[in-house]
Amino acid sequence: MTPPQARSPAVHIAIIGAGNVGGAVARGVVRAGHTVTVSATDTAHARALADEVGGTAAAGTAEAAREADATVLAVPYGAIPDVAREIADAVTGKLVIDATNPLTADGSQLAVTDRSGAEETAERLPGAHVVKAFNTVFASHQADPVIDGTQLDGFYAGDDEQAKNTVAALLEAIGYRPVDAGPLAAARALEHLAFLNISLNAANGWPWQSGWKLLGPTTPSG
Repeated sequence: MTPPQARSPAVHIAIIGAGNVGGAVARGVVRAGHTVTVSATDTAHARALADEVGGTAAAGTAEAAREADATVLAVPYGAIPDVAREIADAVTGKLVIDATNPLTADGSQLAVTDRSGAEETAERLPGAHVVKAFNTVFASHQADPVIDGTQLDGFYAGDDEQAKNTVAALLEAIGYRPVDAGPLAAARALEHLAFLNISLNAANGWPWQSGWKLLGPTTPSG
């Protein structure tokens, strides 16, 4: 696949988490022409990922978020309360992309019921513009969202239109077809969509390569 080009001015993005998701998002962001700073509990992992993608590693989570224009949360759901406390002041007035899925510790079900993990995160970060994105695609395709020649959809949801526009441009630059799912409350559906894909792969021994594509007309009729 030909590397995509950034279609908007370069954005400095903090990636919180250097695991599979953090690594995939970091690679996609850099390939799209943006810059990254990586933070992780294990600073050696953060440095290794930063060196791999051509970014920088931060000494701490708050420092990474403070220096960036936007922050991507790519940590396990259980780490969100601690991370939110660390970055709350640093992300005031900024975009925060929630790429997490709120799974229980054993991964057998969602840990939320009547609202989404993203809405909980927004409550913990009241000064930030939280947008749900990247959570419906496995790490195996987050940096290269094409399966068997088919471009995957990048679903996103949020309440701030400017923040959502930034996320849509980022998704498109990485190679997704951006699909606006609506306000942040729609993250409930996106998290369930992700959980269905996770459950199918786990139950059937699939190779964690499947992704979602909405087929049919997606423009207003008439």
